[in-house]
Amino acid sequence: MYISLFNLLFEEAANVGHANGQSSSSSSSGSGNMVKTFQAYLPPTNRTYSCVHCRAHLASHDELISKSFQGSQGRAYLFNSVVNVACGQAEERVLLTGLHAVADIYCECCKTPLGWKYEHAFESSQKYKEGKYIIELAHMIKENGWD
Repeated sequence: MYISLFNLLFEEAANVGHANGQSSSSSSSGSGNMVKTFQAYLPPTNRTYSCVHCRAHLASHDELISKSFQGSQGRAYLFNSVVNVACGQAEERVLLTGLHAVADIYCECCKTPLGWKYEHAFESSQKYKEGKYIIELAHMIKENGWD
């Protein structure tokens, strides 16, 4: 019943989007626009990190690169990839390891600032960070299979 109702609502929303000249895959927000109303779920067999505020999955433990990072609010982890995260505009910032172009990242579900994405590293020794994500420990919890 839930799946049928969900499909019906999704199809209705897609038709509204088409009537407004938009595709059904649009995820922009605002009056008359479609809004992304689902979130990605990581496999239940994986150890995961989730948003401490809304419990949306953020990353798999398999994507963890390093636990030795410092965020603006304390310790942070570096991840290769994340889910349920939106990026802001990139800007240049001087961080502990030099000048980087970074974009703030937010939980797509509750809009909590989580950390940042490294868009560009200006020093050759820091190039490994490009395209990677920092999530501060203050904003995530461990779920699924941690002993």
